Amino acid sequence: MAGRDDDLVRSAVANTDALTRRIGRAPATTHGEISHVALRLFLDRGFEKTTIDDIVEAAGIGRRTFFRYFRSKSDLPWGEFDLLLEEMRRHLAALPAELPLLEALRVAIVAFNDYPESELALHRERMWLLLNVPALFAHSSLRYADWRQVIAEFVAGRMGVAVDAPEPQAIAWACLGLCLASYEQWLAHPDADLQALIENAFDLMSDTFSGARA
Repeated sequence: MAGRDDDLVRSAVANTDALTRRIGRAPATTHGEISHVALRLFLDRGFEKTTIDDIVEAAGIGRRTFFRYFRSKSDLPWGEFDLLLEEMRRHLAALPAELPLLEALRVAIVAFNDYPESELALHRERMWLLLNVPALFAHSSLRYADWRQVIAEFVAGRMGVAVDAPEPQAIAWACLGLCLASYEQWLAHPDADLQALIENAFDLMSDTFSGARA
């Protein structure tokens, strides 16, 4: 049975090549470009000291264009997060039904956090801001709730329960915790591999659950 599970995991990973070329590496758009400009300003001047007027001037756009893409300054570091969530939702839906739940979540979440080498430095700075700037950290709770909802919907569908049932919600929170712990390690250790950290976190959870059942 273990061999079949391994085959399913390999198949799921192999079939997501096209997806991982999209997740975390969307082509440049006005949305993404504004976000990148803002990140540079936040890092150079500080989040609180950077105004929306500073951002629109640096990006060469008007305030009306800015608010067409972003609701607030706090949304800027998240870039095209909503698009990436939709990609992850489709990815989860496309995974084989025979793939064990934890492995399906692992495959999709690792793919969600797959960034090309050229983007990693900026992504590291983005995550440092999100985890260390108080205003951004508070705002992150809204984005994390959206992320957890995608996970909970998938888990609920697999388990045949309501999305707000304890099981999907607990698993969604656990997955978020694994990712945040991995990101903290990644920020603390510049030479660490982000995807390997997430993989290891899932291994730890799997081993812990297996031990608990034993």
